[in-house]
Amino acid sequence: MGARIGVIGLGRIGSHHARNLLTTDGVDALVVTDVDARRTSDVASELDVESAADPDALLASGIDGVLIAASSSSHADLIEAAVRRDIPTFCEKPVADSIESSVRVLATAEQTSVPVQIGFQRRFDPSFVAAYDAVRSGELGWIHTLRSTTLDPAPPPISYIEHSGGIFRDCSIHDFDIVRWVSGREVTTVFATGSNQGDRGIADAGDVDTAATVLTFEGGTIAVVSNTRYNGRGYDCRLEVLGSADSVVAGLDDRLPLRSLDPGTSFPSQEPYTFFMDRFTSAYRAELEAFLGVVAGRRESPCTPTDAVESAWISEAATHSLREGRPVTITEVKDLFLHDKNEAHT
Repeated sequence: MGARIGVIGLGRIGSHHARNLLTTDGVDALVVTDVDARRTSDVASELDVESAADPDALLASGIDGVLIAASSSSHADLIEAAVRRDIPTFCEKPVADSIESSVRVLATAEQTSVPVQIGFQRRFDPSFVAAYDAVRSGELGWIHTLRSTTLDPAPPPISYIEHSGGIFRDCSIHDFDIVRWVSGREVTTVFATGSNQGDRGIADAGDVDTAATVLTFEGGTIAVVSNTRYNGRGYDCRLEVLGSADSVVAGLDDRLPLRSLDPGTSFPSQEPYTFFMDRFTSAYRAELEAFLGVVAGRRESPCTPTDAVESAWISEAATHSLREGRPVTITEVKDLFLHDKNEAHT
């Protein structure tokens, strides 16, 4: 017998997940809801599934698992509400819209045995999985450098950027998660820089449209993360893993949005990726299949809140580094958080 899954949040990614769930083995029924009642009605009608008036009603509807794709500001409360009802939970990143809320959710989740999976879909892309396996096999030797790239073809609306938490929390966090996961190491020091050459509204929102971050890991491995909101040729997402014995890359295919200037070179030969959902079509489906395994009790969460919060600490350090123009350690931002927390309680 298949599972009855709830979906909270029916925007671009939530409705995409809902459609994928309907065609995934192991799902018998779907219940959907959104803060926009009309959107709830439209999606429920289109997919011919049950709807709920609000998240509380959905969580009380006898579901076996819930997928949260609502606004980032609602993630913390929704995860906690689901966990308190003993409902296995999948939540799109981030865990919460602040490090304070993220740490709170982590504490709540750790007090229960209810599994929570956070949506870092790159962990399920075949090429990124192959990079992970290559590091674990030892075939690359010791890893000296990782280069992770996320270049968007155009920025999201300013209204989104104003509430995104900044490029490091919204975009770079995918890179921070993947270099941590693939390398199997923890970041110790972060040095970030950024600039604005595009829409002035991004700067007015206190953000940058282009950023570069250097991460130093325990043991000396270095990662270089590149991000921009303005990559006119298309959506570019790659990971290079460079070792003492061999080097590999994920994301170097015929849809790579780069134009070679070497004479006689035809690579890449196909139309570039223009959207992250096109680039990670199979990964989005694979992460949902993994979640259904979590719901059924066949496997543990492949991306826990602990994983996500560790990447959030890196984002916090990058944000501090950009503002202060200096390297920032992970220990420093954690100590600052504890200091501020203690001050608030005195």
